[in-house]
Amino acid sequence: MPPLPVQLLQSGAEYFPALIDAIDRAGREVWLETYIFSDDPTGQRVAEALAGAARRGVSVHLVVDGFGTGPLPAPIARTLSDAGVQVQVYAPMPRSIWPSRDRLRRLHRKLACIDGQTAFIGGINVLDDHWDPNHGELEHPRLDYAVQVGGSIAQTVQAEMQLLWAHLANRPLQRTVNAGLDQARALALRFRRRREGAYLALRDNLAHRREIERAYLQAIGRARNEVLIANAYFFPGRRFRRALREASRRGVKVQLLLQGRVEYILPHRAAQALYESLMASGIDVFEYHRSFLHAKVAVIDDWATVGSSNIDPFSLLLAREANLVIRDAGFAAELRDRIVHVIHEGGLPIAADEPRHRPLYQRAWGWLAYGLLRLGVLVSGERQRF
Repeated sequence: MPPLPVQLLQSGAEYFPALIDAIDRAGREVWLETYIFSDDPTGQRVAEALAGAARRGVSVHLVVDGFGTGPLPAPIARTLSDAGVQVQVYAPMPRSIWPSRDRLRRLHRKLACIDGQTAFIGGINVLDDHWDPNHGELEHPRLDYAVQVGGSIAQTVQAEMQLLWAHLANRPLQRTVNAGLDQARALALRFRRRREGAYLALRDNLAHRREIERAYLQAIGRARNEVLIANAYFFPGRRFRRALREASRRGVKVQLLLQGRVEYILPHRAAQALYESLMASGIDVFEYHRSFLHAKVAVIDDWATVGSSNIDPFSLLLAREANLVIRDAGFAAELRDRIVHVIHEGGLPIAADEPRHRPLYQRAWGWLAYGLLRLGVLVSGERQRF
């Protein structure tokens, strides 16, 4: 089988030049979905690229999340509106402060597709690498990954984005025929790519409710040599933890690179609450302290994934997510080398006895955080919803 047309991109320094170049070359259409679209130098460059494409007659569609972005920042909105870029907001936040199940159901995908020929899949928001919305300027760039792909995967990405756009536009049934055909074509392409060694794995509330989690569990269950996961928000359920422990017990080297700097206190403490039980099974845990870790990637032998899905109940059970899953020894080796380098550069190993020696109040706080986050998912329910 020839090498798959997949290029790994690390953080914004590699991702945004590739994305903007592709947009600048667009001849027919540009589709972009993001959780965060920030009004910073990076966001302004992407907005200008989108506007430039629209001004030369390219059909440009942008979807942002109603919580991660909300209404677009006014300067960005004006740039896009004046050029004719079409914009939709996924699940705008309700004005009421009353708790709502839908508040947690977010568009967390980071996808782009240009002319149905070039697609981008990953975890990188339209946000400057050296800026954090909650913590300000960063000394070192945020760590994240994306991939640039072509061929039938790009066609699949475009079809999925068109389907979501049609839903958000509330089109009457007769006007969604093309979107339905796109979905049927996307499914055929997905199954074909799966046989060829790569496919787009989705998480939604309709047809792909557990697809990403299932892909992880199957790969971990088949692992013979190594499981290497780098993930920003890591507090999986029992099945996932059991799969990791079982892999370690049968001799597989299991390593986790997790968030070391406190970005959001509850998920950080919830992840730390799991360290003791995981490490008791021989799993190695590293915390990344050089900057904020935003990666959602893994290498399991010759299996790899890059995408938007964290390994937590919000990503695995509630949010719309998209990951590329690929079985290719060359790509897996490249991604593995990058993660190992990052561990050596900015990862600190957690000592085997460290979780046990933490003060009791810290351990109790961790399990309380874990319980609160799991309760949030339970309260949200799992109603089927597009």
